[in-house]
Amino acid sequence: MSEGAVAPRRTKQRAAIGALMEDLADFRTAQQVHEALREAGDRVGLSTVYRTLQAMAESGEVDVIRTADGESAYRSCRIHGHHHHLVCRSCGRTVEISGPDVEDWAAEIGRQHGFRDIGHELELFGLCADCAAS
Repeated sequence: MSEGAVAPRRTKQRAAIGALMEDLADFRTAQQVHEALREAGDRVGLSTVYRTLQAMAESGEVDVIRTADGESAYRSCRIHGHHHHLVCRSCGRTVEISGPDVEDWAAEIGRQHGFRDIGHELELFGLCADCAAS
């Protein structure tokens, strides 16, 4: 956290969302997180879920990707630092991957066009072996 930044309040709702995210293996939208919390008996409003997930994404506690529908989906990742994801379009199974070739390619493309301090996000979507077999 940067100097002067205020730590987020550790509310009961934030703790419930954080605990749920730690237990999930795949990306979930705010609505899916809200539904899972309700099923677990946690009373957290949908707007609180949206705000909390956004704050957690901004602080690096969870990763966020855009689904094919353009909706944000969140996941607590085991790899900290820059990495990518391979996501099953059918079941949502997610594998964390690193890609040094992608990093080199992005830097080279940036140099070719006179850009510096290149950042990127790369998510690969396909069918996992189980879904492809069925």
